[in-house]
Amino acid sequence: MSRVWFRSPETGWRVGRMFVPRIAVWLAPSAGYGVERVPLEGGGVVAANHFSGIDHPLIGGFSPRTIYFLAKAELLEVPVVGTALRSLGVFGVRRGEGDRDALRHARELARDGNLVGVHLEGTRQRFGHPGPMHPGGLMIAMQEGVPVIPCGLDTFGWSPTNRRKCAVVWGESMRLDDLPRNRKGYAEASERVGAEIVRLWRMAAEASAAGLPAELPDGAARSGINPHLMQH
Repeated sequence: MSRVWFRSPETGWRVGRMFVPRIAVWLAPSAGYGVERVPLEGGGVVAANHFSGIDHPLIGGFSPRTIYFLAKAELLEVPVVGTALRSLGVFGVRRGEGDRDALRHARELARDGNLVGVHLEGTRQRFGHPGPMHPGGLMIAMQEGVPVIPCGLDTFGWSPTNRRKCAVVWGESMRLDDLPRNRKGYAEASERVGAEIVRLWRMAAEASAAGLPAELPDGAARSGINPHLMQH
């Protein structure tokens, strides 16, 4: 059995919220927008783009709920780091192959009313723009009949030595119930959700460039990280 520090990921998040979000925002001066769009109950799939190692801490820090992230399986094998991630509910997926166990676990989580976090591109993007979106994460939502919560991140170029401003923008929940659960339906889902993630990413990039304004053009208000307002 894989080692963990807490009895449940919910406990891990409760403890982690005491310091991880503050550290993340110290490392990457950031703001979240549209946090109120994240549904406070029910299963769902948080679908985001991926640029940097700070992405997971920022998404989690600006989420009102625990998110069970998928991550590359090799990361969970790193001493201490792997234990910490597993303690927060992170579970591994073997890239480049159909990982049925990871998909089954993700579906169970969504079915049980939890949020599952996925990066649809599958890996970090190196050119400053979201890359091609893959349907794997969206299959979870479609097969379990839960919504997708799109999330656009502007973190490109961030590193511990380049602590640039970053932004996280949440979109409205998207239902994909009208699409067939086949190759064509999954491809259409990737196009729909991918287009929304790109739109949100552009808004995030504009917010970062503008110094993290109090409000976005669509009316989404800026949120700082306040763990006391977060759900347990």
